[in-house]
Amino acid sequence: MAPNPEPAQEPTPGREQAVPGPAGGASGAGTGPGAGGTAGGQPAPGGPGAPVEPAASTDPAQAAALLIPELEAQERRLVLRSFTHDDAWHLGSLLVELARLRHAPVAVDIRRGPQQLFHCALPRSSADNDAWIDRKRRVVERYAESSYLVGTRFRAKGTAFEDSSRLDPDLFAAHGGSFPIAVEGAGVIGSVTVSGLPQAEDHALVVEALERFMATGRAVEGATH
Repeated sequence: MAPNPEPAQEPTPGREQAVPGPAGGASGAGTGPGAGGTAGGQPAPGGPGAPVEPAASTDPAQAAALLIPELEAQERRLVLRSFTHDDAWHLGSLLVELARLRHAPVAVDIRRGPQQLFHCALPRSSADNDAWIDRKRRVVERYAESSYLVGTRFRAKGTAFEDSSRLDPDLFAAHGGSFPIAVEGAGVIGSVTVSGLPQAEDHALVVEALERFMATGRAVEGATH
């Protein structure tokens, strides 16, 4: 059986959240016992990383298809010059800072290849978030795309990742929150992952942090490969 999520945060396998609406939140969160807790009440990151929301649509597949170009554009834009152990610390610390400002009950994980370079669990996160991190990052490792984009591609085809990917849902979850760390001339070399909020907010938090990280020049100044 797949790991059980915190009810108001990650959706259970096979119960994808709807594509977020104009307010930037994600519908479908808050099912099961304990729904409507602190995570469901957190404001969406809403920063520069938030996806451009498509026009309201009654067709989930059409809404997902409209979201794909923006998610693809994020991955083309967020490519680093290099990525060191120090960079992982700075990026992870930035994510933790942003999460603390929003009182977000998340866990944060950064990997380069098989090595875990950064991990932090904030108050009200749980071991389930670590399990979600592992399942989402494996999607990035397999597809070299964000877990949100992979899941959205399946929804745009009118299906679900769990039903059509032929991958074990105990090991893979195409829910938003894991983003590829791509380096110029090397391609995808790792992942940065957040778990604890509805999937669109997990994804937006990671994208916002990467954009701020790139703007500071942390990935350029004094970096060595």
